[in-house]
Amino acid sequence: MTPAPLLSLSDVSKHYAIATGRRREAAGGTLRAVDRVSLDIMPSETFALVGESGSGKSTLGRAALRLTDVTQGSVSFEGADITTTKGRALRSLRPRMQAVFQDPLGSLNPRMTAGAIVAEPLMALAGMRGSELDDRVDELFRSVGLDPSRRESKPRALSGGQRQRVNIARAIALGPRLILADEAVSALDVSVQAQIANLFAELRDRLGLAYLFIGHGLPIVRHVAQRVGVMYLGRLVETGGVDEIFDDPRHPYTQALIGASPVPDPAVRRERILLAGEPANPLDPPSGCRFRTRCPVAMDVCANEAPPLIPLSPTRSVECHLAA
Repeated sequence: MTPAPLLSLSDVSKHYAIATGRRREAAGGTLRAVDRVSLDIMPSETFALVGESGSGKSTLGRAALRLTDVTQGSVSFEGADITTTKGRALRSLRPRMQAVFQDPLGSLNPRMTAGAIVAEPLMALAGMRGSELDDRVDELFRSVGLDPSRRESKPRALSGGQRQRVNIARAIALGPRLILADEAVSALDVSVQAQIANLFAELRDRLGLAYLFIGHGLPIVRHVAQRVGVMYLGRLVETGGVDEIFDDPRHPYTQALIGASPVPDPAVRRERILLAGEPANPLDPPSGCRFRTRCPVAMDVCANEAPPLIPLSPTRSVECHLAA
């Protein structure tokens, strides 16, 4: 029997009204940061979102964890609709939905020690005190590869990788089922990126965690993810298993992204697809297919009709007229 999704987004949009001039009431248009996106994340699965900066990945991640309200659509977690959950009911969800963000230092209180940072959610939400709290903090430090002796260190005394490990220890402290990893390795040195990516994978296997993993580095995404979604200008243009996406990309934008990713083997040559121009203005997206102004294989129909979402298999879909 197929398990139910842990997280389900259905037709989710997040729009922002843009003000211009000195008066905030002056309308400047609507920014469609996320536009009618649907996806499911299964228990113990890593679903990765990739795409250029400004494609809507982080906004979608924040909407998934109810860090921002959605404009339309619904968000379900553990089978319950949490789209409009607020106050105490939303607070009760927080232990099961955690986040690790891009800037390791900016995510930590510079006046607190690493141990106090990890202990804070245990005190506030689990009511731990005394030796029980100390033992749990030591256990969390060891679980993320930190020596408990670093508990008294403040964030600026730690390396970037150590800071991110503190963030991860805090995120797993309350036993969550889902973690949003929003560019959680991109600010780190390349060698440290691999270590943190391996830690995410190890914790997924050991604790049964699911991740919504947002990233730019495609080699890291391929290493940690089971499924991948490709976003462009607020739309999810292709989804599928990680090997399906990387070995046989079907959307022209996905092909361009993967073709531009460096390969460590000099004997391997990838066909590069050069995209013309810059991404379209999200305040005034192109008619029809949003990618058509940069697409090397755009057709007349691409300007007149929005592409349908074409299911290619039970696990794969692409939003492109060429796939119809």
